[in-house]
Amino acid sequence: MRKLFALALIASAAAGAQAQETKVAIGISGWTGFAPLTLAKEAGIFKKHGLDVTIKKIPQKDRHLAIASGDIQCAATTVETWVVWNANGVATTQIFQLDKSFGADGMVVKPSVAKITDLKGKTVAADAPGTAGYFGLAWILKKNGLSVKDVKVVNMGPQPAANAMIAGNNDIDAAMTYEPYLSAVRAKPEAGKIIATTLDYPMVMDTFGCTPKFLSENPKAAKALADAYFDAVDMIKKEPKKSFEIMGADVKQTAEAFEASQKYLRWQDREANQKFFAGEHAQFSKEAADLLMEIGIIKQLPDMSKLADTRFLK
Repeated sequence: MRKLFALALIASAAAGAQAQETKVAIGISGWTGFAPLTLAKEAGIFKKHGLDVTIKKIPQKDRHLAIASGDIQCAATTVETWVVWNANGVATTQIFQLDKSFGADGMVVKPSVAKITDLKGKTVAADAPGTAGYFGLAWILKKNGLSVKDVKVVNMGPQPAANAMIAGNNDIDAAMTYEPYLSAVRAKPEAGKIIATTLDYPMVMDTFGCTPKFLSENPKAAKALADAYFDAVDMIKKEPKKSFEIMGADVKQTAEAFEASQKYLRWQDREANQKFFAGEHAQFSKEAADLLMEIGIIKQLPDMSKLADTRFLK
């Protein structure tokens, strides 16, 4: 009888622990840099940290709408995108850095284009205004004395933009895309050449953030999200083959293909995060905000002091 009672207590405690899992919906895309979040879910890391996570694939141009509607509480996106969202009334706060691009994002051009300045008056495929692709285009053009007004921009997501170049679309002279789609272009040099990447223009870095409401109501869950991400990065180091299989499967890549595409970025561990948020984050956010104002993506600066909350990195 006593044994049965003890077993009942254990079952009850387990059920209680299960019930205490914090539900959180996260919006991401198939971008290679976000893959440790998928790994954290599929390998049970989020669950181990007391989280019941739902991951939703939402295009970057629509992710803020999902946050505003309450469909998701957290998201992964580029640093400058958080500036755009906050400037446009979608309050969000970054809590940890995911990755830095080291050649994983880039501009592909037709073989006839020799240099960036040759794009003046030409047609470039890039994602919608307010996305990383559009910002990346504006950043690269500005560094070469041009602006988005000097080219004709056709809005295409990273995958269709890459596919258009591979297919030899005569109406497009250049395209902005990223891994794993950039590697598809690398594999077909006759379709075009990669004229610039984030090795030349380091402006793509991704962070994870949530609504201020979620963070204030669920500080333990926010810490658990950060810890789970860092655990996933550790798992990649310790069990690379298994990790690449899980992350590759999510974007319909073999473990080998995924491993090849992730070579163009660096996932950021806890130590790298602490260093990044100590100065670089604020500095880049300011330069990005100035450019966003210049090209008319935002009309006013958000409160730059509220863009990040570093207390979950400890």
